Amino acid sequence: MARFDAIGFDADDTLWHSESLYAETQAQLRQILGGYAAPDRIDAVLHATEMRNLALYGYGIKGFALSMIEAALDVSDDRLTGREVRQVLDAARQMLSAEVQLLDHAAEVVAHLAETYPLMLITKGDLFDQERKIEQSGLRSYFSQIEIVRDKTAEVYAALLTKRHIPPPRFVMIGNSLRSDILPVVELGGYAIHIPYHITWAHEHVEAPDPDGYVTLEHLGQLPAAIARLTSA
Repeated sequence: MARFDAIGFDADDTLWHSESLYAETQAQLRQILGGYAAPDRIDAVLHATEMRNLALYGYGIKGFALSMIEAALDVSDDRLTGREVRQVLDAARQMLSAEVQLLDHAAEVVAHLAETYPLMLITKGDLFDQERKIEQSGLRSYFSQIEIVRDKTAEVYAALLTKRHIPPPRFVMIGNSLRSDILPVVELGGYAIHIPYHITWAHEHVEAPDPDGYVTLEHLGQLPAAIARLTSA
């Protein structure tokens, strides 16, 4: 019998590229505001603005766009022109219309694991944008449950597992973020597999603890073998 009752997957930067879009757009913002401040100051003001606004806007591109405009006004001392505001909005619109680009091995690994395990997609962010990406990814049919949550904490995971009557030790979560995907599940007594993305948003940075309760892989292609090892342990 399979050791796990369900396997959970993060979406952004685990199954498809996301943070690279934010990095590219932030580079555009530096260009737009280059006449007002140095790149380091622009980055610092934007990050502080995002952190201040998370409780209001939540995660996602729309909140990021509003924070970019607010940060641009702060950096420019309210001298931002209408043309520059439009440039910021255009950059955000490009993010919202960007095609979903799956990470290497994502399609075949998800399809393979879905043959044996119920799969859950657990992601956070703007509801409309996340649903768009899920549809465009072509992976929706492999997931028996899709949850778009406000945040990923131990309490949120506990509620999701309780709803499906899954004991934490019979659940494994796959994701790129130690803060959001790995440590909360380990805290509950579940298992987790960390697959780092090459870019990590500053808000998601945490000091990596001793890898007790989770393992780290280099890429998704290694996941089926890792699941098999955990199942046979």
